[in-house]
Amino acid sequence: MAETKPETVDVMDITVEFTGGLEMLFSNKRKHNISLPSKDASGAPANINFLVEYLCKHVMKDPRKDLFVLDDTVRPGILVLINEADWELEGEGEYAVQKGDNIIFVSTLHGG
Repeated sequence: MAETKPETVDVMDITVEFTGGLEMLFSNKRKHNISLPSKDASGAPANINFLVEYLCKHVMKDPRKDLFVLDDTVRPGILVLINEADWELEGEGEYAVQKGDNIIFVSTLHGG
C-alpha cells in the first residue's frame, strides 16, 4: 500500500508594511515578514485580494476590520504600493504576489 504524505502548503516570503496610522490595527507594528500561501483556497495563485483576506484573518488583532477593508477590498483612502509602485499600475487586487515582494499600505485619511 502506498504511503500518503500530508499535504504541504507552498509559501512565499514577502514583506508587508503599514503606515499612516494603519499599524495600530496590526499590533502597532509597521513591518511584518509574512509567509503567505502561494495559492488561495481555490488553488489560484495568491493575489493582493487574497493577501488582504489573509492579513485580516491571521495578522490583524484589532477587531476594527472596517478601518482596513470595505466590501472585501482595501477601503478608499488607503494607498497600496507594490515594490514602490502604485497598485493601480500593477492590476490592483488581481496582482499576483511574488516571492520577495514588498507591499505597503498607507492610510491617507487623517482627522482634523
